[in-house]
Amino acid sequence: MDGQEAMGIAPSADAIEAHARSVIARLPAAFRAHLGEVVLLVEEEADAETLAAVGLEHPLELTGIYHGRPVGEKSAFDTGALPDRIHLYRQAILAEWCETDVRLDDLVAHVTIHEIGHHFGLSDDDMHALEDAVAD
Repeated sequence: MDGQEAMGIAPSADAIEAHARSVIARLPAAFRAHLGEVVLLVEEEADAETLAAVGLEHPLELTGIYHGRPVGEKSAFDTGALPDRIHLYRQAILAEWCETDVRLDDLVAHVTIHEIGHHFGLSDDDMHALEDAVAD
């Protein structure tokens, strides 16, 4: 990331977003080409409505979420819908980072790719293979 986490300073939302975008830039071209208008947002934490929709109670339980319709379910007749969105939740990512031995950049990559996987309707195995493809 930007090195601040090595000094004990929690990375900003901008730093997490920059790393997530670098992960997206390393995706195989076939995936990047089909991300289309997907919006990437880094927010502090999930709101109560989002948590309720996925059956969670505490915002630190949700590191990211995809809002939209997977590519294979889209139709030319879809109109007026919001663009597909990937939300990464900074506080939950930082909490998981503190609780595990996972490097922060690896954790951000994992969450980003997992949510991109939902956009493509990928299985967990496919998501892990995609994650391996963009590893540093």
